[in-house]
Amino acid sequence: MSKSSFVLAASLVVLVTTGLTGCANVGAFNAGNLTQVELSEPNYKVVATGISGESKASYLIGVSFSNGAQSGSLSLFRLDGTGALYKEALEGLWAAFEAEHGSPEGRRLALANVRYDASTRNFLVYNDVALSIRADVVEFTDE
Repeated sequence: MSKSSFVLAASLVVLVTTGLTGCANVGAFNAGNLTQVELSEPNYKVVATGISGESKASYLIGVSFSNGAQSGSLSLFRLDGTGALYKEALEGLWAAFEAEHGSPEGRRLALANVRYDASTRNFLVYNDVALSIRADVVEFTDE
């Protein structure tokens, strides 16, 4: 094997290995509910409006995207964040609720009017994605 063939083969192995060990993150916020809730009765009250949580992640050498209910990134290296955007944003939402309205533990709460916004930036070798979830919180009463 000539020296140039060896260099070409080694470069190919490095390129394939790097490509196979990159970061990929795709998520979707699909809310579903098997329980029917009747909100026409006076058995609930709105306890918070516009509560929000946010999550961000940044990457190197790749692309971030947001399309409908999906957002994510396909990149080689994660620089910041865990990549669990929806989980972290929802945890942030409940932390913001708890800071303003007390612990949700033991309370009959539900999220209503859930909205999310995703933002992506793609530069030459850097990309990032940010997700924000915003909702109103209702509490069911005994009435």
